[in-house]
Amino acid sequence: MVPMARRESRPLNPVLSFAPELLLSAQGIRAAIFDVDGVLTDGCLYIGEHGEQFKAFNSLDGHGLKLLAQGGITPVVITGRDSPAVRRRIADLGIAHAVYGARDKLAAAAQMMGELQLDWDTLAVMGDDWPDLPLMTRAAFACAPANAHAEVRAAAHHVTRATGGGGAARECCDLLLMAAGRYAALLSGHLTTLDQAP
Repeated sequence: MVPMARRESRPLNPVLSFAPELLLSAQGIRAAIFDVDGVLTDGCLYIGEHGEQFKAFNSLDGHGLKLLAQGGITPVVITGRDSPAVRRRIADLGIAHAVYGARDKLAAAAQMMGELQLDWDTLAVMGDDWPDLPLMTRAAFACAPANAHAEVRAAAHHVTRATGGGGAARECCDLLLMAAGRYAALLSGHLTTLDQAP
C-alpha cells in the first residue's frame, strides 16, 4: 500500500469577534473564577430517590477552560454546592484550584487569591445569581450567562449570548483569550495533531 502524502491544513483566521472596548476592559486578566450551577451547568438540580445528584456539563465549556489554562489564565471554580459529580468534572478538566460548598464566596475567593498571589485587578469572575455578586462587583472583569438573574446581568461587563450550561463559560473563555492576544495562536495550534507536530 502506498502511503498517502501528508497534506498541510489550510490556515484559519478567527471569525469570532468582540467589541474593541470590551476586549480592552478584559485585558490583564491572570485568573478567572467560575461558579458551577447556572454557569457550568444549566442550573437544574437532578436528584435521585437516594439523594444522588446528576448534572449535565457542556463539552464546549470544558474545552474552553482547558484553553484558558493553556493561554496562561488560571481557571478557578468556587461553588456553593458540593457533589461527587462536580468534583469529578473539575478533576477531569485538570482544574487545580477549586472550592466546594462555599457558604461565603468572598472569603473563599480572598483565600484563593492569596494562594495564587493575585488581586482583584487581575481577576475575572463569571456568576449567575446573587451569591456571586460580591465577587463580580470587585473583579476587574465580570461575565454573566444570558439566563442569569437580572441583577447579576446588570452587574456584568459582558452578558454572553449563550446560556449557563450551554456554552456561556466558553464564550467568556474565548473573550478573555482574545483580550490577552492568545486566541488566534491557540486556534492555529489545533490544526496540527500530535502525530504531525514537528
